[in-house]
Amino acid sequence: MNEGWWMIVPLVAGYVLDLIFGDPRKLPHPVVGFGNMIYGAERYWNRGTHRKLKGGMVALVFPLLVGLTGWGVAVAAFAVGKVCFCLVASVFVFYGLANRSLIQEGREVIRTLQEQGLEAGRRRLAWIVGRDTSELSPKEIYTAVLETMAENLSDGVVAPLFYYALGGFPAMMTYKMVNTLDSMIGYRDERYRQFGCVAARLDDVLNFIPARLTALLMALVAYRPGLFRFIARYCHQHASPNSGFPESAMAGILNCRFGGAHVYHGLLVEKPYIGTNDRELAYTDFQTAVRVNQRVTLSAVLLIVLFYLL
Repeated sequence: MNEGWWMIVPLVAGYVLDLIFGDPRKLPHPVVGFGNMIYGAERYWNRGTHRKLKGGMVALVFPLLVGLTGWGVAVAAFAVGKVCFCLVASVFVFYGLANRSLIQEGREVIRTLQEQGLEAGRRRLAWIVGRDTSELSPKEIYTAVLETMAENLSDGVVAPLFYYALGGFPAMMTYKMVNTLDSMIGYRDERYRQFGCVAARLDDVLNFIPARLTALLMALVAYRPGLFRFIARYCHQHASPNSGFPESAMAGILNCRFGGAHVYHGLLVEKPYIGTNDRELAYTDFQTAVRVNQRVTLSAVLLIVLFYLL
């Protein structure tokens, strides 16, 4: 069998598992372990002097440990047998993808808003976003869900697949550690500004190509006239050097407006607007976003398969 198949089989198997099951909440998950590692390091090291140095060491050493461990697991699995390697790699690809769970979480926020009311919708949204949700309107809840789906399509799907294509599941898991570091400590408030700055910058670097690739795939699977011009106009209207690309693509596809002022950890953040059509949003917009996410995920998987077949 061509060597490329040892990348293709786990990729397809992991993709199908995520498509069917989503994140296995009742099973051990490596990202939960990453979070526990980061929590422990932040608790004991994010104090006193030299916080930037200590946070930088965490941001560099933890991904390195994950990568070396993943490489060791891959070598050991392959030594046992090729079938064992495929099984192990498939499980890690399954753990590395998060598209079904992303869609499920977004749908749950909207279902809660519709069935239980505004306050319940705000509380449910707080499970998946970092902003203060206590004063959000129904339209702002919809906007937050759609922004999150676009951004996490890059962070939770395309970027892990991109690094899988480059270095198999060890590279995929290494990226997941970096992204988890950023999601936990990569903030600009007083607590994390120094300790998390290296983690945030490293995440920006690793997402540079995947964010732009995500926007391209989104535009291709949901093209409408003027969409590429829209993305080019608004892709830099974001504090993050990367998040504006998938968010502008989604706003352009839906012909709506993202951005505005939000509170994060007690800090008011003024986000530039992406788009000008400040219209009401509805469940049909969420359904469109779901279709975009599913098509982009499938397209990314097929591109990697083609890459290894050629």
